[in-house]
Amino acid sequence: VQLQASGGGLVQAGGSLRLSCAASGNIFSIDRMGWYRQAPGKQRDLVATITIGGASNYADSVKGRFTISRDNANNTVYLQMNSLKPEDTAVYYCAAEKYLLYYWGQGTQVTVSS
Repeated sequence: VQLQASGGGLVQAGGSLRLSCAASGNIFSIDRMGWYRQAPGKQRDLVATITIGGASNYADSVKGRFTISRDNANNTVYLQMNSLKPEDTAVYYCAAEKYLLYYWGQGTQVTVSS
């Protein structure tokens, strides 16, 4: 499974960004897809995940501001990020779960200026 993420960038606080992640390769039986983030000097943390059936899960810090969605026909997951805060600054990684194994994308930088 290969994951290609895009959409990061620099935005002012209060702004919005949309991340995309396309899965390719042996994508049969991918269940959960999602986004994690890692700020400098910190561990990688869950942001949001979504199952193939559309059930989503969010970190408390992003609830009400971020929305995860998924296009199963195109094997793509999206993360709409609104009301961004400086503390959202991190490298965002796309992930896909298949048979309890996680596959990771290359990461995309999101920087929110105050």
